[in-house]
Amino acid sequence: MNMISLSPVQVMAGVGVLVTLLSVWRAGARRAKATAEAARSGARFMSLAGRVLFTAGLIVGVQWVVITRAGGGWLLLAVLGVPALFASYTLTRALTVTTYDMPRRRGGRR
Repeated sequence: MNMISLSPVQVMAGVGVLVTLLSVWRAGARRAKATAEAARSGARFMSLAGRVLFTAGLIVGVQWVVITRAGGGWLLLAVLGVPALFASYTLTRALTVTTYDMPRRRGGRR
């Protein structure tokens, strides 16, 4: 039977080629994963922006109809006040600083 005989230099060169191919493949996979994640986050932002713009347009449209057609009174107060309450709640939640307290260990030490 014919034996394959390789010198130590040839074996090391083969291992080096395999390691290089593996590292190139892994780097490409990481790069593809990072690109896909960036695309997903961009799509999430555009989806959120679209929903915000649609809702804002809907609120402004209803307010405009009530102000121009109905005049004043409780309906005007409700149409202007309810969206203001939602907006103030959202802004208060977004701007409130909360702390993260670490759980205490036994004996009262941190």
